[in-house]
Amino acid sequence: MAMEYGGKSVYGAVLGILMLEARFPRIHGDIGNATTWPFPVQYRVVKGASPDKVVRHDPMDLVDDFIAAAHELVETGCDGITTNCGFLALTQEKISKAIPVPVATSSLMQIPMVQTLLPPGKKVAVLTISKETLTLAHLKAAGVANAEDIPIFGTDNGRAFTRSILDDHEAIDFAACRQDMIDAAKEIVQTDRDIGAIVLECTNMVPYAHDVRKVTGLPVFSIYSFVNWFHQALVPDRFRLELDDPRAGLF
Repeated sequence: MAMEYGGKSVYGAVLGILMLEARFPRIHGDIGNATTWPFPVQYRVVKGASPDKVVRHDPMDLVDDFIAAAHELVETGCDGITTNCGFLALTQEKISKAIPVPVATSSLMQIPMVQTLLPPGKKVAVLTISKETLTLAHLKAAGVANAEDIPIFGTDNGRAFTRSILDDHEAIDFAACRQDMIDAAKEIVQTDRDIGAIVLECTNMVPYAHDVRKVTGLPVFSIYSFVNWFHQALVPDRFRLELDDPRAGLF
């Protein structure tokens, strides 16, 4: 009989998600709602890492706390780590150097790959929760070589989305948030006809990705698309090979 070997505390949930400390409600589609994912995940809340501190200030002030929480996830069985805020791209290099498994801190890391998908003359746009504080440094930390060429749009001036999340409201008008996303999507296509795809920076934007796609007609990439791709590498689907069936021939 073949031996089975252990070494982990938790099995079957290989993706770890580092969470900001927040109280706002998380609907289906939000990275912090466990029912969003078609596979089990593990969470760790980084104490003191509020949305305001990470988005409006410097998340590098908290990077050691994120590293400690990442180590805890690895110790309990995670083979890959992500986070629930695109602004944590700034921490990518330091966290990835500190822990022994792959790290995907930000949806923004998709930008270089998405750009290669587009026809000549088309470019990627970013839709963020805070255009005011998303900088070239964030994009460069995410691996974007031509950061200065990436158009950035935000929900900063909307009805509810930015304010409700960054100020950590305990109650949120999600219909208003949806309208903020639709308005921002319309602004993108009305501003620049050369935009060929959109990357959603904010992990709370996933529930509205379908709306953005419908309004713009453009491909929409998010933390959901990124993490599903990432997880597929950690747990590849298994396909039956003819070699696995002793009754079957090789051809």
